[in-house]
Amino acid sequence: MSRAVGDIAEKAAVEFLVGEGFWIVARNVSSRFGEIDIVAKKDGVLHFVEVKSGRGFEPIYNITPTKLSRLVRTVEWYIQKNGIEIPYQLDALIVKGKRCELVENITL
Repeated sequence: MSRAVGDIAEKAAVEFLVGEGFWIVARNVSSRFGEIDIVAKKDGVLHFVEVKSGRGFEPIYNITPTKLSRLVRTVEWYIQKNGIEIPYQLDALIVKGKRCELVENITL
């Protein structure tokens, strides 16, 4: 996926999350382990959101075990770095055209 396509998907994801009552805390948080696309908060829970988009296949399948491991390590780094002491979870947001679907707690 090109960076331009990724940017469009992330913009759609942010708009979707805001519309669902989320407050966007940060975007494109990078560590030496990987990157978190969106950090958002809703109802006292911090959501680390991986955005995936695509056509002709289910984009969530692009979250491989290796990718998931990198995401978890980046989340752990962010929590420690920022002294986070509230509940949190790792979610995926699937963007297909104009449709968005939030898949919560992808690490369960």
